[in-house]
Amino acid sequence: MKFIISILFTASIVMVLGHVLPGIHVTNFWTAVVVALVLALLNAILKPILVVLTFPLTVITFGLFLFIINVFLIYICDKFIGGFDVENFWWALLFSILVSVATSWFQKEVLHIKEKEK
Repeated sequence: MKFIISILFTASIVMVLGHVLPGIHVTNFWTAVVVALVLALLNAILKPILVVLTFPLTVITFGLFLFIINVFLIYICDKFIGGFDVENFWWALLFSILVSVATSWFQKEVLHIKEKEK
């Protein structure tokens, strides 16, 4: 159940950012849901592989290369999902940072509170 709630929250953030950021275009909510699902899959499967492969570069850049990995994952979503467009690197970077901050806050604050209530 938490996974579905997280996906719907992420989709809502994607939709809001698609309307707020001029460099990000999302056609409808279902496209945002697909983007959220694909990002979740990419973060679960591809991101750990990329982090291991680029570990020396990540260490040299003090972890800043992880932002580049996130942008790469956003570009993969852009290429494979119709109705989701990212204009350039900087919009993808801002989008990935805002989505990461929002979902991290949601998982820490909102989902954690629901666990305490049980």
